[in-house]
Order: sequence, then structure tokens, then C-alpha cells
Amino acid sequence: MRVETCYFCSRPVYPSKGITFVRNDAKAFRFCRSKCHTNFKMKRNPRKLGWTKAFRRAHGKEMTVDSTLAFAQRRNVPVRYNRELVAKTVAAMERIGEIRGKRERQFYRERMRGQRKRELEADRKLVEENQHLLPPQYRDQVREALVEAEGLEKEAMDVEVLGEEEALADKVVQKVKGQTKIRRSQRLLRSGDVEEDMEVDR
Repeated sequence: MRVETCYFCSRPVYPSKGITFVRNDAKAFRFCRSKCHTNFKMKRNPRKLGWTKAFRRAHGKEMTVDSTLAFAQRRNVPVRYNRELVAKTVAAMERIGEIRGKRERQFYRERMRGQRKRELEADRKLVEENQHLLPPQYRDQVREALVEAEGLEKEAMDVEVLGEEEALADKVVQKVKGQTKIRRSQRLLRSGDVEEDMEVDR
């Protein structure tokens, strides 16, 4: 069974599915659905549409240079049937799929590193700019939630940066008196010293 690739969005086109357009110069274009066919006829550039593979590769959202991607290229080399060769090929395909999946997950983690911090900054900026729109009883709750999220994010970043340095007593003591919040945290450094941080939020 030959699985074609959509000319526009690079999705797989299975047998008896999709649309085939043959140009006057006898070049055939396979499309997975009418959406791709319509955009092709409208002469749109796939690299400028966010739902295509070409856009994702051009904007660094998917792997473009990797050894496992070379195995997906079509090879029109006739080979005599051999049962042992077929078994080895199937086993290799499964192993290559596992390796590619691991590399794609690692690539995604690297690409999304710091995304939570950027989202938190955007939320904080939005709240600070539009505090006049919030009812008075919700303003303190929103401010406290943002401060707590910032603290959790900072702790996660500290643990990631320290690496092998263990976070020993990461106990957070919170005392709320009016609008004052005191946070204490202790960490055991590699040298054996105990570092204590104190944050006071008003």
C-alpha cells in the first residue's frame, strides 16, 4: 500500500482518498482534502498558513535536520523479496519510530522551555493594566494568586538550575497579617551550607 503525501499541507493521503490534480505538463498533485486543493488553486503559499507542515518547519516548530527524517524519503530501488530482509525492515521501522518520538518530545521540551514564565508575565501585565476593571473584592485575591504562582515558578527554576544540589528543607511558612505575606525557604547547597531566603509581599 503506497501512502502519498499531500502537496500542500504534507499530511498522508491514503489509497482511494483525497484529490488528484494533473496539470497540462503531466505533473500530478495529490491533496488530502478540498481545503488544500482550494488553497492551491488560490495560489496561496503554504509557508504562510499556520496549519501546514511547511509553516511549522519554517518557523522552528518542528525538527528539520535529523537523521531519522532521512528514512522517510522514498527509494525506488527494486529489491528481490527476502523474508529475513522484510522482518529486519519492520523491526528497524519500529525502532526508528521510537527514536523519532523521543527526539520530537525532547525538541518540544526545549522549544517550550520558559513558556510558563512568559505566560505568567503576560497575565501579570494584563492584570496590572486593567485593575480598574476588576471589582474591589477580587483585586486582592488576584494579586495573591499571581504572587503565589510567581513563587512556585521561582522554586521550579531554582531546582532546575541547582541540578545536583538537593532542595532539602523547602518548607514555606506563610503568615498572613492584613495584606503582609512572609515566605521562608531553606536549601542545602553542595558545600554543606544552608541558604535561607525570605520574601515579604505587601
